[in-house]
Amino acid sequence: MADPSPQTARAPSRRMADRILRPVARALRIAGWLSVLAGALWPVQAAVLAWAVSGWIHGQDPLSRALPAAAVFLAIAVIRAGLEHRSGALLFKAADRTIVRERAALIRREAREPSGLGSAAMASLAVQKLPLLQPWITRYRVAMLRARILPALLLALAFWHSWLVGLTLLVAGPLIPVFMALVGMAAEEASRRQMAEVGDMNTMLMERLSALTDIRLLGATERATQDFAARAEALRQRTMAVLRVAFLSSTVLEFFSALGVALVAVFVGFTLLGEITIGTWGAPLTVGQGLFLLLIAPEFFQPLRDLATAWHDRAAGQAVMAELEALDAAPRAAMLGRGEAAEPLPGPLSLRAAGAVVMLGDGRVALPDLTVEAGQSLALVGPSGSGKSTTLAALAGLVPLDAGAVMVCGRRLDAGAADGWRARLALVPQRPHMPDMPLADWLDPRGTGADPRAALRLAEAEAIVARLPEGLASRLGETGGGVSGGEMRRLMLARAVMAGGDLVLADEPTADLDPDTARCVIAALERMRAGGRAVVVATHDPALAAAMQTRVTLGAETGA
Repeated sequence: MADPSPQTARAPSRRMADRILRPVARALRIAGWLSVLAGALWPVQAAVLAWAVSGWIHGQDPLSRALPAAAVFLAIAVIRAGLEHRSGALLFKAADRTIVRERAALIRREAREPSGLGSAAMASLAVQKLPLLQPWITRYRVAMLRARILPALLLALAFWHSWLVGLTLLVAGPLIPVFMALVGMAAEEASRRQMAEVGDMNTMLMERLSALTDIRLLGATERATQDFAARAEALRQRTMAVLRVAFLSSTVLEFFSALGVALVAVFVGFTLLGEITIGTWGAPLTVGQGLFLLLIAPEFFQPLRDLATAWHDRAAGQAVMAELEALDAAPRAAMLGRGEAAEPLPGPLSLRAAGAVVMLGDGRVALPDLTVEAGQSLALVGPSGSGKSTTLAALAGLVPLDAGAVMVCGRRLDAGAADGWRARLALVPQRPHMPDMPLADWLDPRGTGADPRAALRLAEAEAIVARLPEGLASRLGETGGGVSGGEMRRLMLARAVMAGGDLVLADEPTADLDPDTARCVIAALERMRAGGRAVVVATHDPALAAAMQTRVTLGAETGA
């Protein structure tokens, strides 16, 4: 598949940004203009302050101007605070909606159409990287709008009072975007490298955790620790590179903004002292005008400084969008159907595969020809990589066929029949995954509210639940913590019974179990078959294969 890592991905297209922002475009537009309006009120406050101070300097009664000036200033301050608060609320709500929507779409699509990115990299993208879109949405978009309008407004006011002050700001202002763009290119590349390192470290962590037992048995603990230390050091270096660029850009931008404000202050001061007689439109600069120019000069640079700060948020957001776009372009094996609840496919249970071939990545996996009906059992056997798990997935309509056909209940297994077909199945995966919910709810996947005791009895799992401190109210966690591997397999069989499907597809149900526990699992599968269900298992276990009525041996071709 295409490499979706930020390090190698190109810059995202305009289409990707539009896709992310279009659903919240109205909220962003309103928030941006509210923030602009709040910024545009500052010259009014500056004029009020300059009016009040100039009156004091000219000997007027301080209270004659202080009270009305304070009232107007505070009233405008309250209005500005309200506008900024409302703007921020809209921005953060829009950002949260965007992240929730993109995360849900990412997980939903990955569940239906796996990209092969890997669980660690996918978790890193969904949990760590997608939230980096929030600063880009809440800060960069508004900062860009403010930088387009407010400096122009303040520049016009500066020119109105003094062409020299206006010229000073006009020369100093554009230097900030120029250096911001130059530094921003380095920041974007540094952010992509950092994103790639975060994903690589998560992948490495998942790989090491899955192989932790083997690492300890092989005495490779120290080597694994060294690998983690090296990866952590690489991540630290990538992060420090991003911070160095950020500090460099801040230094450059603060220098030019401080220089511009200092030049305005020098001009105003020497003009009021009578040392400079040029720079105005004929009449000398008054104290009120000078104070007004001093008050608006920093605000002229503030939107540009905010944009420079948000430019780093843009770099991180661009890196995340580039990864999303590369993931969009990755080849996928699309699941048949919509993956939604549906009415069970009508008709007597029958399953037949003939000449079926699955395309996985760049390889083709030929599925065995087989026939299964109600009350029958079949074992798929063969070496690792021969295609047993792939065959189960194809029989469930979880991967599409490249050739041949799978017939279910007298019709071809296609997108129109897949959801109804899966409503008649009960899947027993090799590895358990339990969401954070009570055991009783997990055992009842269809939410019927039925008593699970009969299913637990059939799977020989009653004693397992009985010894749990909270019984059916227990929460076992994602990996079934609190029960052994064999006990977890029997609980999964009980869940398959509760699902009520006519066909049970079980992937390595006795793998890594002791002989006694394996016999319990085999007996439970046999009882399910005797009760009228069809059973298809993928297994390396000779005892389980011997217990099935039919055995199909797969070759050593590439497969899952």
